[in-house]
Amino acid sequence: MQPQKILEKVLASLADVDHYLFSSSDLQGILGTQGGLFVPLSRAEKAGILKRVCRGIYLYPRVDYPRGRILFHTAALLRAGEFNYISLETALSDTGIISQIPINSITLMSSGRSNVIRCGDYGRIEFVHTARRPDELSGLLSYDSACRLWRASPVLALRDMRATRRNKDLINWEVARELI
Repeated sequence: MQPQKILEKVLASLADVDHYLFSSSDLQGILGTQGGLFVPLSRAEKAGILKRVCRGIYLYPRVDYPRGRILFHTAALLRAGEFNYISLETALSDTGIISQIPINSITLMSSGRSNVIRCGDYGRIEFVHTARRPDELSGLLSYDSACRLWRASPVLALRDMRATRRNKDLINWEVARELI
């Protein structure tokens, strides 16, 4: 059977609302190829079987998936081996402390290196390095199951803003004082 047909058949049986993103290594396991993935994945994209979100992450568009969470789920998949949490502008915007909502952009603190991942039409993910460990932040984090990531409290997000020397001009300090 051709690689594209194999991929299509396996993804149709595996993918669902919770599992619609696949890494290159997932797809390599499905295809069983030891060599390059460029040609089979390129063909799968052209056929509409997959959509590339960013380098190494692909979306299977033939299932219903939470469109507003693609960047969060991608971030969780990209840095699955790191400690990551939603913070900075994204966390503050979600609580109303920053009135402007970042469109197609999310910011996370990460034990991995700082990096901006461009995800084409889906937006961008900014990882900002932190040396803090999860046990140091235990009372300041909550798990967001919809995003599949930890989320900073307003207090922690404001601390992170100061620690990373981010622009604080958009912060509504009246709202911040009410929430902290």
